[in-house]
Amino acid sequence: MADALIVKDVMTKEVKVTGPDSNVKEVVAAMNKFDIGSIIVVQDNKPVGVISERDVLRRVVEPCLSPETIAARQIMTHPVITIHESASLTEAVRIMAEKRVRKIPVMKKKKLVGIITYTDILSKGLNMISILGELTTTSHTRSRKSR
Repeated sequence: MADALIVKDVMTKEVKVTGPDSNVKEVVAAMNKFDIGSIIVVQDNKPVGVISERDVLRRVVEPCLSPETIAARQIMTHPVITIHESASLTEAVRIMAEKRVRKIPVMKKKKLVGIITYTDILSKGLNMISILGELTTTSHTRSRKSR
């Protein structure tokens, strides 16, 4: 049933991005403004990295560096792992587990079109699987009654 769902079905389409030269203070301000836990770093409209809250904590806060003097490119996780919008949710979960990531930028024809997160899969994906299961059961029951 999970293979019937694709990344496009559950991804978040509104992706927040920043440039590699933005400083960490600007990055954190954007993450706070939009209440998100990560932001995609893009260059020439292509994802080149991801900055998560953990990246900020480990690479700026713990070593007591000044966020105004550190560029996004210095703390981003790269190379960025991406997935095509037509990939199955099963594939997305497999990549997340193998690569130990919780967020993957979603691509369509080399263009960033969304982001899929562990939370997207758990909330939207499980809900959609449940609905598909109910529809399958209902149509199976109807076809048995019409015989």
